[in-house]
Order: sequence, then structure tokens, then C-alpha cells
Amino acid sequence: MERLFEFAVNHWILVVIFAALLAALMLLESFRAGRKISPNEAVSLINKDQMVVVDLRERKDFTAGHITGSLHIPLANLQERISELKKHEGQQILLVCRTGQSAGAAVKMLNKAGFKNAVRLRGGVEEWRGSNLPLIRK
Repeated sequence: MERLFEFAVNHWILVVIFAALLAALMLLESFRAGRKISPNEAVSLINKDQMVVVDLRERKDFTAGHITGSLHIPLANLQERISELKKHEGQQILLVCRTGQSAGAAVKMLNKAGFKNAVRLRGGVEEWRGSNLPLIRK
């Protein structure tokens, strides 16, 4: 640890450049993973029928509680089931996972397939639940 500190002091320019590149990479990946919307924004758009919700969680999590009217397409099956979303191509598609992290990969996948209106739920179902919004159980 002492040698690391010594290196950082002696080569501070390299350390600053590394930190800047790391921050730029994180920022770029955040943008590539799609726009995040809050649960309250999602409710507003869902109520206006301007948004389709796709739940990416596994079946047991989906049946334990999901957003009303959401389509269940597990992330592992999204690539082969992407054609099911073609009829919703004009609408905004909200991708939902447990915490909001996995949905970023799904947004990238949909963008690559030509969907331009894919967004992800910030904080996923956990934040939805934390906002005291309703979940349907099956």
C-alpha cells in the first residue's frame, strides 16, 4: 500500500489521466445503457398508454409481484423473443429488472435491433416497491 501511494505521488499525471479515462468510460457506458426514468414518470406514461412495460426478471420473481400489464420476457430469452415487441415499436418500451442494472443490457440489445424508444426503470422493481407503487401478484 505504501508503494502504491509512492507511485501515485511520483506519477501524479498518470494517476490523473487514469482517473479521467475511468470516469469517461463509466459515463459512456451509462449513456449506452439507455435513459433511466423514475417510477413516477413511468406511472404517468403507463396511464396514458404511451408505454409498454417488459419485465426481464425470472418467472418466480415475476409471479411474486410485477407492474400491471407488463409483458414477461426474461433477459436470457430476450434476443430470441425480440420479434414479440415489433408490434410495440412505435411506443416507448420500459425495461424492468430487479435493481435497474440488467435492464441496461436489454436496452443495448433493443437499440441494436432498431428500437429507438427503449428506456429502463431507475432502481428497477426495488425502487418501484420503495415508492409504494402497486405490484400485481400471480
